[in-house]
Amino acid sequence: MGKSIDFILHTPHLRILNTRRYVKKMIMVVADLIALPLALWSGFALRLADLWPDAYLTEALWLFILTPVLGIFIFMRLGLYRAVVRFMGAQAIVAVAKGVTLLAMLLWGAAQVLDVSVLPRSVPIIFALVALVYVGGTRLLVRNYYHWLLKHYVERSPVLIYGAGGSGVQLSTALSSGGEYLPVGFLDDDSAFWGGTVNGLPVYNPSDLELLLEEHYISHILLALPGISNARRKHILEKVAELPVHVKTMPSMPQIISGKSVDDLREIDIEDLLGRDEVCPDHDLLEKSITDKAVLVTGAGGSIGSEICRQIVKTKPSLLVLYEMSEFSLYSIEKELNTGLSMSGGNIPIFPILGSVLDQKRVFNVIKHFSIDTIYHAAAYKHVPMVEHNILEGVANNVFGTKAIAEAAKEADVERFVLISTDKAVRPTNVMGATKRLAELILQDMACTSTSTYFSMVRFGNVLGSSGSVVPLFQDQIKSGGPVTVTHPDITRFFMTIPEAAQLVIQAGSMAHGGDVFVLDMGEPVKIVNLASKLIQLMGLQVKSDESPEGIEIRFTGLRPGEKLYEELLIGENVTGTSHSKIMRANEEMLEREDLTRLLDCLQQAVLSNDSNLARELLEESVSGYKPSSPIADWLLVNSEGSSLH
Repeated sequence: MGKSIDFILHTPHLRILNTRRYVKKMIMVVADLIALPLALWSGFALRLADLWPDAYLTEALWLFILTPVLGIFIFMRLGLYRAVVRFMGAQAIVAVAKGVTLLAMLLWGAAQVLDVSVLPRSVPIIFALVALVYVGGTRLLVRNYYHWLLKHYVERSPVLIYGAGGSGVQLSTALSSGGEYLPVGFLDDDSAFWGGTVNGLPVYNPSDLELLLEEHYISHILLALPGISNARRKHILEKVAELPVHVKTMPSMPQIISGKSVDDLREIDIEDLLGRDEVCPDHDLLEKSITDKAVLVTGAGGSIGSEICRQIVKTKPSLLVLYEMSEFSLYSIEKELNTGLSMSGGNIPIFPILGSVLDQKRVFNVIKHFSIDTIYHAAAYKHVPMVEHNILEGVANNVFGTKAIAEAAKEADVERFVLISTDKAVRPTNVMGATKRLAELILQDMACTSTSTYFSMVRFGNVLGSSGSVVPLFQDQIKSGGPVTVTHPDITRFFMTIPEAAQLVIQAGSMAHGGDVFVLDMGEPVKIVNLASKLIQLMGLQVKSDESPEGIEIRFTGLRPGEKLYEELLIGENVTGTSHSKIMRANEEMLEREDLTRLLDCLQQAVLSNDSNLARELLEESVSGYKPSSPIADWLLVNSEGSSLH
């Protein structure tokens, strides 16, 4: 043990497997040139009970020349020499069986045509059976010899595969031929499998896992359950999270269908830990605002905006306008969408437009030029600390950018306008949340006077995989040995996948009657420190403690400017359900039009005069529940050491 696979491949044991591919093919051809005449001789010998029936063999000598020539030709046509022997499975054996059967039939036919009486009728049958053993058996012997060498000479990590079904069998077969993992058994929740063997490996009760880890020195548990619900996956992960073992999972069923290999293992994601099963979308709601409509998405290159674009393309709009300020982000999403359409044979016109939502004239011209029916407004500055340090830019983009595009939509008689909002708009403790709530108030007011445009907003929490998401940060910190940084031991957050959020945004917008504040059901909030602990454990490590001083440290860094301990989705308690189980309608308070107009005028002056203090004070006065959690942190109001200049 202890030798690498590269070392083994350069030893005499496996030197032949490290030779060039064409040499290996020639070796197989030569082996078959020997095996086929030998199988024909065996057919005569077994039929006549004579090791050397001279009278028969002399007259049938031409068959011993014809058989290997025909056999090699047939095997080549069947692709037998393209198969890699060490990965050979049932399909290759079937190909051998087809080849020798066809060869036996051709020999019998040739003997009949040429009236060779010395070929007994049973010899071709015996020949086919013996040739199957000789040709197929030699290949199996080479394959098994290779696997034996891997097991005894190559140091591989012993693993258990959770799931003894078809996916588990495929995974164990793939891993057995590799140089990284050594499958030693299966775990399965189905008691009918316990005590039996699947693909040559024993199947164990998951309750025996702790004992198995010690007995077999298990390094990894590999989940081979691509089709199970997220709730069941979460339950399984909770069972193994407390054990000192690294957990990985094979791709999901949609990923396998799209071309992922079963042995393309990945780390556990937060989706696996949350256990949230996505609700199937209502296709009528998806189609209502998109199918055969001209659609515009602002912030089209961002995390949410780009996923909304992907969902829109699936629902076949008449055209899609991508409005984005970042040239690279716009280029990336346009290229991705057009590539996807060309591969699927779709033909949806996509127009990438560079521009800022603050440029109301340009926005209006774009809307009118493309006769836009539906707008999804995802353009925003959303990173809480970043906006806290750049208050006026946050106000300008999130508040006046929303106002500009909403007024342009109203003037152009756009049918539907949907604002992507956030749970941070509820009783905010930061400028970002306050600006998003003020953007909601602007739309609520405009909805009261609009007769042609349905204004609505959709409010949800953190989106997995979005820019700035905490999970990839945690995984990078764990891989580098820690520490894992969490701002506060009690901080909690809601989480949702990007595709689920995008679909619910589209469906909610289709239900709008004007001024609606939609709230997505985010499930239960997740304690971030617990999330960090589980990720550490599922990567086969321990959280640093007195019992595990060498473990990964979780370090609390303190709340960042504007950060709150927990998020809420509702300001008041007045909420009603909708036709969708994951979407609720909140009836939120509004500002009087005169107060809103005065506020926006003053806020505009604060931006023009570069007065961050005044801007934050105005937000405090106007946004219900806004209580800053930290002193003002705008970089233009603090010195180089980070202390306030006021």
